Order: sequence, then structure tokens, then C-alpha cells
Amino acid sequence: MILMRTELLTTVIIFLLLICKLGKGLENTTILSLIYFSLFITTIVPFFGEQQGNLFAGMFVTNPMIFFQKSLLSAGTLLIVLLNYDWLKKHAHLSEFFVLILSALLGMFLMISGNNMLIFYLSLELSAIPIATLANFDLYRKRSSEGAMKLILSSAFSSGILLFGISLLYGATGSIQFAELPAVLHKGNALELIGYILFFTGFAFKLSVVPFHLWTADVYEGSPVAVTSFLSVVSKGAVAFIFITVLYRVFQPMGAVSYQLLVILILATLLIGNLFALRQENLKRFLAFSSIAQVGFILVGVSAGSTQGTTSVVYFIIVYMISNLTAFGVISVITEATGNETIKSYRGLYKNNKLLSWVLAISLFSLAGIPPTAGFFGKLYLIMAGAGAAEIWFIVLVVLNLVVSLYYYLRVVRAVFMDTNEAPLEKITISNIPKMVLIFCSAATILIGLIGWIYEYIQSLMS
Repeated sequence: MILMRTELLTTVIIFLLLICKLGKGLENTTILSLIYFSLFITTIVPFFGEQQGNLFAGMFVTNPMIFFQKSLLSAGTLLIVLLNYDWLKKHAHLSEFFVLILSALLGMFLMISGNNMLIFYLSLELSAIPIATLANFDLYRKRSSEGAMKLILSSAFSSGILLFGISLLYGATGSIQFAELPAVLHKGNALELIGYILFFTGFAFKLSVVPFHLWTADVYEGSPVAVTSFLSVVSKGAVAFIFITVLYRVFQPMGAVSYQLLVILILATLLIGNLFALRQENLKRFLAFSSIAQVGFILVGVSAGSTQGTTSVVYFIIVYMISNLTAFGVISVITEATGNETIKSYRGLYKNNKLLSWVLAISLFSLAGIPPTAGFFGKLYLIMAGAGAAEIWFIVLVVLNLVVSLYYYLRVVRAVFMDTNEAPLEKITISNIPKMVLIFCSAATILIGLIGWIYEYIQSLMS
């Protein structure tokens, strides 16, 4: 059972929080300390002990790359908790918050290791239902309840489509084991094709791929910043990890269909994500459509269907995780202090809040793909991987969308540094923990792109 060490550790923490809640409960600072320690251990424990094997008749599998992916998800969750320290330490339902977020994380761990369609589906639901509850954690905001309702309805709808696709695939092949499906799939079988497209659609909902993205902006805006960060980075990262495996290992015979679907969805996702991001005034909605466009770039790497493509996707998710969480960290600090979330209110931010301004600028430069930030190298690797399997016109359109994205990211930077404001935000006091994490993430955003061994390490895990 040492192969399930991340899952077992997370489960123990969940039960510990539940037991403490049944008694007198713990102080918020004590709970936060426990969570910091637990998530740190969960982040490093995958690198020790046996890393290759399977359990339960092959339904649960793991290898060094899977352990690395779980470590990334834990690290992302830890950064979210650290960056939202001010909001969390004052929350009246902190134990419940962490029970839900750790349950979602447990579902993601099991989903990544699931080697069976039934286990995969149950794990997906375990990760989705707590997130829908978390979206409503601003208990006294109507918009939070509205976002949670949209998320639970869209999740239920996408899960229904996914489950229907699984049932058709089972009916056509007689198997739900990922390891057996490539051998029993037939390229020309109409029932298999319909089942696969429905299965593919379920993933597209979870990743906010256009045209299955309509829930994203409202949920991001209504949710607390900590939950929006978790949705944007950890949840999408987990789905992207399993998407790579399912698409080109389990459904390898459907490769031609997969590529055609991806080309259409990539261009639609990039175009719609960019166009809608151009006209957003709320920063959380802005980052919602920005994340949709970023998913388009992730799918460019996925479309390569190669080791290089998978390596570039995992590398980009690391870069995206740090850059996006840094931006959300700044928003969290300012929202907690002032309640402002609009781009207009950030005008002249640099006058009184130089550290927050530079941290936000570095994160946006990385998301835009401006050198020498890590985002530039991340997108470069994705485009190079995608170019290996694509026509030149497709890569040209992807690069043109990259140019469009520069405008709306720099629009925010201009508002912060150059636009005037008669009543700029006063100097905001930042707690030590979020301040140190913001500085660390900003430094990492620059250094990761310049440190070549990270990409090489991911490539070695693939082999």
C-alpha cells in the first residue's frame, strides 16, 4: 500500500479534521499550521519509496511521472493556502473548507492513478462535487451562490455525457479497463466513435474548452479567490494530466479523430478566450477567459501525441501554476484589504504599492509569454511540440492568437503603472506569509525558464 501513500496521507488528514470538528474544534491558526505541514509532506513524499506498480488487479497504477504530477497538485494547493492566509485565518468554517478541498485533491490523485473507467469516473465525481460546494463558500454573497449553482449543473451535465460515453464504449468493446481498450477498439465502429466523442466532450467541459466554457467566468467571479485559484490551476492541471494519458494511450486507435477534434477546438478556444478577455473589467472574469486561452495552448502540446508533447504540457502546467497563482495571490491580498476586483480600481496601483505592482506585472508577463519569463519558454515548447504534427497554417494561427493575448495582459500592466487615478489604492499591508510566497513565486517565474534541467527532468520521467 506504499504505492498509495499520497492518497492515504490525504485521507488521514481529512478524517483528523472531521474528528477535531466533532469535538471542541481547533483554532484557525492551528488548523492552518496542520494543513501547511500536511501539504508539504504530501508534496515531497512521492519522491521517496517505491514509485512503480499497480494495485487492485490493475485498477490503480502508478509510476514516477504520476507521482510527480501528484506532487505538483499538492504543491499548487499549498501555494493557494499560503497566498490566501489572510482570508482563511478569519473564516468561521475553516475545517469544512479544508475537508472539502482535500477531498477534491484526493479525487484528483485517484483519477490520475485510475486505470479503469469506473474508478476514473468515481474519482472525477469525488473531485467535482466538493469544488461545487467550495464555490459557494462566500456564504453571504448572492453571486457566490449563483456561481455554485451554475457549476453543479454544468458538472452534472458533463458527468452525464461522460458516463453515457463510457456506457457506449463498454457496450461496443466489452471492457472498461484502460489497459485492454486499445486492443479491442475498432477504428470504423460508429458506436465506438460516438462513445469516444461523448467521452471527449466530458473532458472538454472540465477543461473549459470552447464551446463548453460558458460556466467558467460566472463561477470564477462568484467564488472566493482561493477557490477560483484552485479551479483555475489545480483542477485543470489534474484533468490535463489524465487527458494526455487517455487520449494517446487508451484511445490510440482513435488518433486521427482525436487530432481533427483538437485542431477545431484549439482554434475556437484560443479565439473565443482571447476575444472575451479583451473586454473584461472584473479581474477574476479576466483571468477566467485568460485561462480558457491558456487551455488552448495546452491542447496544442496535447495534439502532438508524442513524448515531446507530453513533456511540454507538464512543463507548461508548472509554469502556468506558478504564474497564475501569483496573479491570484495579488488579487487575494487586494480584495481582502479593499474589496476591489476591477481593472479600473487598479489604476495607479504602483504609486502606493510597488511590490504588489511588480509581482502582478511579472506574473502577467509570464502568462503572456514575454521573455525572459518562464511563460515564454513554456509556450515555445508547446508550439514546437505541436508543430511536429501540424500543418504550417495551424501553427501560424496559434502564434497570431499569442500576439493578441499580449494586448489584454499589457492592458492591465498599463493600468497599474501608467494610468492615472484621482483616488489610487492606499498602501496595503501584506502579511508575512503571503508576502514571502509572492516574492518566491515571482522569482520562480523568471528562474524556471532559465533552468533547463527542469524540462530535462520531466523528459527523463517520460522515458
